[in-house]
Amino acid sequence: MLKRKANDTMARWIASPHRKPLLLRGARQVGKSTLVRNFASSQAFMLNEVNLERHRELKEVFATMNPKAICERIGAILGRDVRAPGAILFLDEIQAVPEAIAALRYFYEEMAELPVVAAGSLLEFALADHSFSMPVGRIEYLHLGPMDFIEFAQAVNPYLASLLSIEAICAEDGFAAHQEAMKLLRTFLAVGGMPESVLRYTESGSMAEVSLVHEQILSTYVDDFAKYASGRDLAHMQSIFSRLGVNVARKVKYVNFSREMRSREVKDILDMFLKARLISKVAHTDANGVPLGAEEDANVWKPLFLDVGLMNHANGIGVRELESLDDIALVGEGAIAEQFVGQHLLYREGPSIRPHLNYWLREGASNNAEVDFVLADSFTVLPIEVKAGKAGSLRALRQMLAEKKLKRAIRFDAGKFSRQDVRLTPDTSYELITYPLYAAPLL
Repeated sequence: MLKRKANDTMARWIASPHRKPLLLRGARQVGKSTLVRNFASSQAFMLNEVNLERHRELKEVFATMNPKAICERIGAILGRDVRAPGAILFLDEIQAVPEAIAALRYFYEEMAELPVVAAGSLLEFALADHSFSMPVGRIEYLHLGPMDFIEFAQAVNPYLASLLSIEAICAEDGFAAHQEAMKLLRTFLAVGGMPESVLRYTESGSMAEVSLVHEQILSTYVDDFAKYASGRDLAHMQSIFSRLGVNVARKVKYVNFSREMRSREVKDILDMFLKARLISKVAHTDANGVPLGAEEDANVWKPLFLDVGLMNHANGIGVRELESLDDIALVGEGAIAEQFVGQHLLYREGPSIRPHLNYWLREGASNNAEVDFVLADSFTVLPIEVKAGKAGSLRALRQMLAEKKLKRAIRFDAGKFSRQDVRLTPDTSYELITYPLYAAPLL
């Protein structure tokens, strides 16, 4: 059984005296259903699971918004009382019956004693459709992404995983297992965090087996396109999907995805990929202060792929190619390291918060500058770069720090932890904190 941090979130949810129905959100095959099943099993709960894609006839009873009638109907299907003590009701593929989403509010208001969990593979499309009443304030969300590097390490090398902590990595005498952590990181970059890929790797140790899983997952996503597109649009979606991997961490320019399609068509398809959570948006912000969203330009953005392993597979990069790169070249590749750090920073605030990320961009005739990521750290703007090289070579970072009068920045690279004061001008300096790449999920 693969260990997920979200299991602890579910444990806190079910123990809360203010518990609401829990709605799991995330891309297909990130492990939403498995998370619920494993949680119920580990806590000895009776799981009453119904797949609404297979039982679309339940639309009628969910439309009544009557929790008692709904439970009786589901109980008749499963052959047991779904309201029995110690039971969890799990509505899987809930997007197939949108009325079930609306009915969640009445479970909270009229049957709060029953723990209810719901999930769906293309849930974002249903949530974007306001033809039904959303249970605003009556449900909780759990945003699930791929397994992170720490979860991967727990599955592959539990002892090394036990050593990985911010305290150990930042120790004055250095992190003793740095080289082993970097080696495992390279493996993660090839395997990625999709649960089935990780499971196959732990069982076989074969990258060939992992590659088959990656191909199957990507093919499943392509097959899904038929659910929200057809004909010519379907062909366009397949074409643009094939271009996603090479456009990761690059400012979106529609011509880079297609020279034949109109910009509006490309935009609409990318919006669909965002809803399916196949990609995430890193939006530009002027970053003059917090909240960062106050100065966000959602039309200027760069994409991150769902998972670094899937991205590398789509780009034809395997473990041999990754092992052939030295540490500096690994970071110098840019998109790979930036994708790795980005997909971890997306979930930095925990699974209850919708994943969101910003970056800073300055465009000009001769002074273009870009800082990979920008976070809000308490009341301060915190720029983050994923770079190899000396502090003095961080031109864009230094430009942003000087312009915004910031005093601290973070860099991720392939080296060990360090902290240094870097002079900007004879009268001003900033603190540069450098973390090894594998510390991203611990930040």
